Amino acid sequence: MSDYILTYGGKKVTPLDPREEQIDISDIAHALSMIPRANGHLKYFYTVAQHSLNCAAEAEARGFSAKVRLACLLHDASEAYLSDVVRPIKNAMTDYLRIEKGLQECIYKKYAGSLTDGERVKIAEVDDAVLYHEFLNINGVALEDGAAEIFGALDFELRPREFIEKSFREKFSELHKAAESE
Repeated sequence: MSDYILTYGGKKVTPLDPREEQIDISDIAHALSMIPRANGHLKYFYTVAQHSLNCAAEAEARGFSAKVRLACLLHDASEAYLSDVVRPIKNAMTDYLRIEKGLQECIYKKYAGSLTDGERVKIAEVDDAVLYHEFLNINGVALEDGAAEIFGALDFELRPREFIEKSFREKFSELHKAAESE
């Protein structure tokens, strides 16, 4: 078997040994707009891309830098090449976590540069807060980990997949340009 996947845009990506030139934001936007959050256990089709857009919006509401907002948009980008795995299972999959980390770092390096520990903490806090409010607003269930404060307005509306993909690409362009000028 081959050691690569073939992407929507026709690129060969080696997830076990990723290289920046293999990574393409159009492939990321397309794939994430096709992957449901929570392994499909939400009341309607809500994608990883829409979650990522909400994370970027929440990072903006918190006054975070363009670089952190961009990293929030991209924090699940490795899932475009791997898959989304629910947290309880993912946390038990040490090889998967290692592979995911290597791929995610390649994506960050290409588009956002290196991240400090403080920036990574901000990204994780935003991700957890948005997760909590996804289940609360979409399924009407409060997660047991406790309420997480939201500083901005999140978009949980059912949106066409194509709209989400286009919105992701547009937000990426906006934030990438802003982060480069910081």
